Amino acid sequence: MKLAEALQERADLNRRIDQLSVRLRSNAIVQEGESPAEDPAGLMEELDGCIERLSELMKRINRTNCLTESGGKTLTDMIAERDCLKLKIASYRLFADEASQTGQRARMTEIKLLSTADVPGLRKMIDSMSRDLRELDNTIQGLNWTVELM
Repeated sequence: MKLAEALQERADLNRRIDQLSVRLRSNAIVQEGESPAEDPAGLMEELDGCIERLSELMKRINRTNCLTESGGKTLTDMIAERDCLKLKIASYRLFADEASQTGQRARMTEIKLLSTADVPGLRKMIDSMSRDLRELDNTIQGLNWTVELM
């Protein structure tokens, strides 16, 4: 099984676990003399099976990510770098958007708002980081589809 297939199965299992949890809660209480729409014991058994499979997959995915290297970095390192780069880009983009809102004055007596940043330079930096993010994400995705799950 390729790493990407395991990641897809993990996502499917997470969705299934959420659905089973909702169904289990929906069948937690019934009116006296009524029976639940679904058997809670059966739902719990299915939920336990999904969680057990998820645990197995997560361990194997993490092991694979830690032991797979490309360009002198582990897949785990690249994922952390990608996630942090996404946060940095989002924060810088919000800052650039805010810094470019200096507003218009109706009269010369109104307070003039000035940007505290070089917005064009900041946007170029964001574009460069975005390119780095795309390249890093492409590397990660490429590894996901070529590396066997350990």
